[in-house]
Amino acid sequence: MTCLVIGGGGFIGQWLTRHLLDRGRSVVVLGRRSQRPEGLDARASYRAGDYGDRVLIDSALDEVDEVVDLAYSTVPKSSFEDPVYDISTNLPQCVGLMQAAAARPHIRRLVLVSSGGTVYGHAESTPLREDHATNPVSPYGITKLAIEKYALMFHRLQALPVVIARPANAYGEGQLPYRGQGFIATAGASMREGRPLTVFGGAQVVRDYVHVEDVVSGITAVLDAGRTGACYNIGSGVGHSTQAVLSMLSALAQAAGVTPIVEHRPARPFDVLVNVLDSTRLQADTGWQPRVALDAGVVRTWRWLSDLGSLHGQA
Repeated sequence: MTCLVIGGGGFIGQWLTRHLLDRGRSVVVLGRRSQRPEGLDARASYRAGDYGDRVLIDSALDEVDEVVDLAYSTVPKSSFEDPVYDISTNLPQCVGLMQAAAARPHIRRLVLVSSGGTVYGHAESTPLREDHATNPVSPYGITKLAIEKYALMFHRLQALPVVIARPANAYGEGQLPYRGQGFIATAGASMREGRPLTVFGGAQVVRDYVHVEDVVSGITAVLDAGRTGACYNIGSGVGHSTQAVLSMLSALAQAAGVTPIVEHRPARPFDVLVNVLDSTRLQADTGWQPRVALDAGVVRTWRWLSDLGSLHGQA
């Protein structure tokens, strides 16, 4: 079985590629970088190019049995700053991929990785189930949801074997800080380097943090056993406030002789206050369970950040 991982050179993609390879699959990674990404498992083959290139996609799809699409070129903050760019650099490319995959009956499964953190919008109740209303408050979430709707359309009209995964807030070793996503990575790196950390919303903000190891096992469970045409949350079901996460990291920083510098600001208009996911459907259909507790995952992430050199150039 050969899997095409689009966006496989990124944080989640590299973890997923290794996870799939360890379980006996062959993996082809498609990424935008002209050079093979540092850290990408040597057992995977790598193709460079824009996945909006139909010739490139057609060629890749002809050689694989299944696809996981992780590619996305914006983050919530940047989508708010330029919503037209968010649409134009994400939606056409993904719709083109679905169209190409639907024309190839040998493709057994296409997993579309969406966003459990943004497609729902403000929570009416928690934890959020897949049938909760979807009213995103950011262009990022709106475009993610539009991609989901196209996927389900192709499933209904052309029998595209698509399954949608909605991960919560992924974190863990390998996530670079200062990229507009990844609060734990950015907060940990800021504390380690003595940089001021800006926190929006404070204790009001509650998130479902899921270690990347659990995220990729969830994506693999969806790939292996998810029902086509279904959406699956990948979350722990447990919410932690920003303040609780800061307390965990502050204790590690102080043990290392560092005094955190935290600046508090009001919540931003494109952030929801509470986002916690119910993953009962995924657990029932595939047997998946999260295994990495937040406190243990934060320690692992802190140690990984501590092993790196200066991150100032990564901002």
